[in-house]
Amino acid sequence: MPKMKSHSGAKKRFKITATGKVKHKKSNMSHILSHESRNHKRGLRGTSVLEPQDAKHIREILPYK
Repeated sequence: MPKMKSHSGAKKRFKITATGKVKHKKSNMSHILSHESRNHKRGLRGTSVLEPQDAKHIREILPYK
């Protein structure tokens, strides 16, 4: 049976940690930020971990990560 292909869009957006958790960058931080409060923008910095229900689907489309 041939190797499965990883989802190209997911490769760019998600990383799987050593313990199997899925990290992602928070959304709504790309442009038109002048009307957002500084507290909201600060909360969108950095990465966070997906919930287990969502992470299960991401691990399926990234079989070799």
